[in-house]
Amino acid sequence: MAFVNHSTVTEFILLGLSADPHIQPLLFVLFLVIYLLTMMGNLMMLLVIRTDSHLHTPMYFFLSHLSFIDLCVSSVIVPKMLENLLSKKKTISVAGCLAQIFFVFVTGGTEGCLLSVMAYDRYAAICHPLVYGQVMSNQLCVQLVCISWSLGILDSLINITLAMKMDFCEARTIPHYSCELPSLFPLSCSDVTINLIVMFCSVVPHGLGTSLSIFYSYGRIVSTILSISSTSGRSKAFSTCSSHLITVSLFYGSAFLRYLMPTSGSLQELIFSVQYSVITPMLNPLIYSLKNKEVKAALKRTVEKVFTMF
Repeated sequence: MAFVNHSTVTEFILLGLSADPHIQPLLFVLFLVIYLLTMMGNLMMLLVIRTDSHLHTPMYFFLSHLSFIDLCVSSVIVPKMLENLLSKKKTISVAGCLAQIFFVFVTGGTEGCLLSVMAYDRYAAICHPLVYGQVMSNQLCVQLVCISWSLGILDSLINITLAMKMDFCEARTIPHYSCELPSLFPLSCSDVTINLIVMFCSVVPHGLGTSLSIFYSYGRIVSTILSISSTSGRSKAFSTCSSHLITVSLFYGSAFLRYLMPTSGSLQELIFSVQYSVITPMLNPLIYSLKNKEVKAALKRTVEKVFTMF
């Protein structure tokens, strides 16, 4: 039950990463550079995969969607963070806060599913190479991506619909640089038990389901790689998975640690949030371009084409 007498809250105050006015300009420059690198890296990855016929394979089809997700999550979080770092009034409207939560849920849920799909793709390529083209057909790839987006949107709609019914009282300070659903629960003067249960029942099975499928796929992959007799064959097989393994570790490691921690605005909580929502979207295109010979070759061909145009 919501309290009868409470003020109507129209905006929240985001405390951000630091209250020190001398540090905030430095943080602005740092995160502006990170944001620009994120935009450039992921847009370049999308351009290269789109234009280079050598990358028109299931793995790079999924990677292009991962790059698009990274563009989305970074654009949802970082611009508002940059604005607040330079503004004295570090606020966000209730509607803006809920919108931010909605898109964070959509991108986070979709990325978890997509990473699971990418692990299955590597399993099919390494464990069943002779029938890989039949297993990972164009139709199946499109269906898997659509399912990933659908599950992410479904999770978000379920949670955000309940969040829109929450009442907020005098407390309106969020000890964070962005809006996340757990941060709103302490501010509500209505009963959030149902919200907590629904969030737990939607996020935990989603996270565990995708992570366990990744572990299963890589368990089979490792078993297959170890059975390869030649050292060069094992090295080549593992190299096709290393970029994806790094991406999975960065995303799941920081996201799980963040959501398992109580909302307090602690330094560790902020670090984990920055890791999965700001740093990881910047690192993903670097990881795939630096550790993947096909992507490096495609980048070189794309750059050469651009220069020949001029």
